[in-house]
Amino acid sequence: MTALPERLNLMREKETRRIIGLISGTSADGVSAVATEITGSGTSTKIRIIGFLTNPYPPELRRAVFELFTPETSTVDKVCAMNFVLGEFFAESALRLMDETGLEPSEFDLIGSHGQTIHHLPAQREVSGYVARSTLQIGEPSVIAERTGVPTVADFRKADVAAGGEGAPLTPYLDYIMHRHPTRSRILQNIGGIANLTYLPAAAKLDDVVAFDTGPGNMVIDAVVRHYTGGGFDEDGSIAAKGHVDAQLLEDLLANPYFARHPPKTTGREEFGDQYASMVVREAERRDIGFEDLVATVTDLTVASIARAYEGLLPAGGRVDEVFVSGGGSRNSHMMERLASRLGPVPVKENDLLGIPAESKEAVLMAVLANEHVMGNPANVPRATGARKAVILGALYPA
Repeated sequence: MTALPERLNLMREKETRRIIGLISGTSADGVSAVATEITGSGTSTKIRIIGFLTNPYPPELRRAVFELFTPETSTVDKVCAMNFVLGEFFAESALRLMDETGLEPSEFDLIGSHGQTIHHLPAQREVSGYVARSTLQIGEPSVIAERTGVPTVADFRKADVAAGGEGAPLTPYLDYIMHRHPTRSRILQNIGGIANLTYLPAAAKLDDVVAFDTGPGNMVIDAVVRHYTGGGFDEDGSIAAKGHVDAQLLEDLLANPYFARHPPKTTGREEFGDQYASMVVREAERRDIGFEDLVATVTDLTVASIARAYEGLLPAGGRVDEVFVSGGGSRNSHMMERLASRLGPVPVKENDLLGIPAESKEAVLMAVLANEHVMGNPANVPRATGARKAVILGALYPA
């Protein structure tokens, strides 16, 4: 086998590298895997997608993953075991994708894996006199590298946290190198479990990029639907479309201090997870708000919090010419209609029009970050994360 330093040098000398990106997002519904061919690096990056799949978590595994999100149901032995179990599942997802593309593991240069976030604490905490931010993603990269035989880059958030940042958002780097425009000011809006935006003013330099989490995306909607039905999603918004928004509950929910806080800021299940959703359900039942009306209301919570972020948290005079939406929310036709209505006359479009399918964007990001790691390029956006400096993201796990 070729020694790792020699293998890395050969990889860097290639014009094009074949890289798989893996991620399970805040919705924790499975692993998104994309196979890419990446030419160049930094602002010269060019991406060709050669395969994509979603490998859903089996119901029992997904329930076990969800147990890790809250201290009441998580234990250190569960976290320890699930780290390696998810390593196996992520590796299986990569191997399945290789089979679908008809390519052998030896034909891939790298895997970039985000893993599964189980806890994210972006605010500083003091413990025994030490003050630190923290974040934890599991899905053991050593297992992925060993099972696939492909060097794996992972742990992308940690270097930014070590440099004083929040470790998120990571997406603005991809948005900047691929989607900045010389004359049009764009927002790249992702609506996954959590919703986040990247603002690219016309002719933006990296220091001009603004990015942050706007609040819940599909997370609260999914939790409400699970509460009343025992499972499933409002994938196309058909439940919300049958309901009516309760304006008073919506305004009360929008009073959450997170929505008015200025960036840099990130959030997750710790703020808008099952405990938050349970509070929303209790409040709706106290006010005699029915299921469909509640789903309509929390759908509008996502829409309104996004719109308010555009109106109040962008740089002064921040012009927006067009909005491109990615993530599962882009497939929710009711949500997209509500967002377009709220943001009009600014056009709201799917991210697919930029050449990266909406559902694969975050997995593509992982492939790009792996590429930047081996090429030695910093890939965080300090203005977005709050880090003191630009840093190379990730750690390499040899095969």
